[in-house]
Amino acid sequence: MAQAKYRKIAQDLLEQIRSGAVRPGDQLPSELELGDKYSASRNTIRDAVKWLTLRGLVEAKPGQGTFAAQRVQPFVTTLSEGNGWLSEVSNRSGTAMVTVPQVGIRSAPRYIADRLHVPEGAQVITRRQERYIDRTPSSVQTTAYSMDLVRQGATRLLDAENITEGTVAYLGERLGLRQVGHRDRLLVRPPEEDEARFFRLPDDGRAPVVPFRVTFTVFPAGRHQFVIDSGEVPKDPPGPAEG
Repeated sequence: MAQAKYRKIAQDLLEQIRSGAVRPGDQLPSELELGDKYSASRNTIRDAVKWLTLRGLVEAKPGQGTFAAQRVQPFVTTLSEGNGWLSEVSNRSGTAMVTVPQVGIRSAPRYIADRLHVPEGAQVITRRQERYIDRTPSSVQTTAYSMDLVRQGATRLLDAENITEGTVAYLGERLGLRQVGHRDRLLVRPPEEDEARFFRLPDDGRAPVVPFRVTFTVFPAGRHQFVIDSGEVPKDPPGPAEG
């Protein structure tokens, strides 16, 4: 079966991007120029550009044009006990940066209340931080804590500053609490408005993100890969898989 013309055009543009003829950040010719080059209608050119856009290869900037997207090397995270995010980045000669926490108090919705074993609507503290790797937005992490911890004396949870020793260590020292385990659950959903703005993603939902405490961490697809260790495996983290 003959390939649709827009796919042929998209494939040609894709080869130019892959070969480096069109580099990240370069502006693509206008619809009129592409139409003349490929002897195609404006709708056909738009379909070709849309095909590339949906795959994150180009991005449209209103009032400016269409540009080849910046390529981001995925950061591979090993999902095994003892791998701290900051240390994992630094071990690979990367530069990690975490913003000062945004602290808030809210009524717990059911999905938080159930995990904290508190009544729905009970007050909880949230601490939200944005994380970067080499100045590229990497993830957004929001952790919710029961207000009972503050009433028992863990008042630093309310401070809009980093708890340098970590909240688990702080709660252990302050309240004698000990973390005996944790559960990671990976889900995929469209980005919320503030997430799309932080990650500089399309705001139409095309780019999915992966979302005594409960923590929600949001990762943009394409910038992260996850490896799950089981049994005895080499300690050196693998590089990103091609795909």
